[in-house]
Amino acid sequence: MSGLPESMFLNPVWHALHGPHRHLARIEDGACRYPGDVAPFAAIDAPRAPAFAQLRSLLDPEESVWIVDYGAPAPGLAVVDALECVQMVLPAEVEIPAPDRDVLPLTAAHAQEMLALTRVAFPGFFRPATYRMGSFFGVRVGGELVAMGGERLLLPGHPEMSAICTHPDHRGEGLATAVIRHLARYHRRAGLVSWLHVGAPNSRAIDLYASLGFKRVRRLMLHRITRSS
Repeated sequence: MSGLPESMFLNPVWHALHGPHRHLARIEDGACRYPGDVAPFAAIDAPRAPAFAQLRSLLDPEESVWIVDYGAPAPGLAVVDALECVQMVLPAEVEIPAPDRDVLPLTAAHAQEMLALTRVAFPGFFRPATYRMGSFFGVRVGGELVAMGGERLLLPGHPEMSAICTHPDHRGEGLATAVIRHLARYHRRAGLVSWLHVGAPNSRAIDLYASLGFKRVRRLMLHRITRSS
């Protein structure tokens, strides 16, 4: 049992932007996207010419976004990168121990700290207003934010864990595990199912999530596309 409804999780950006994240969405009929300062993700309802044209209308010249299973090229859009991802879910029967250190809530007031940490630890996907996507938590050492994680794509009953990262100077100290456990317990208390995406080449992260009880569900291909001027 995957625990992830296939109808939503084969096109999660679309369903997040037409569901819990509707307030963040820019929608043009068969295409939608997050604001550029929130997340570099877009989606179409199906790989058809009108949807591709609508997606292009949502992008600025030379702007790029990530989209699931883009498929064949469309006029005015070009693929510039690709990343195979693994979807993983934390089954309800998996026990979640309490974290072994303090994990603190992060808010809009900490946006610049979060952005600075992700730029060092995991650059590219976290933006100045990504904090608007959900709840975030972090670990501090000597007052400095050195590890964090939070919610990205919100689907009904299924918040995605994301931005799990640790400053390079503090890796190997179990900080990411503490953040993951805190988030998972936070979700469980609300009756929610935790899930996530991880890059298929990132075997170290996949092994960590598997050791904490996450199960592989499926692989998805993300394509980064850009609008030609």
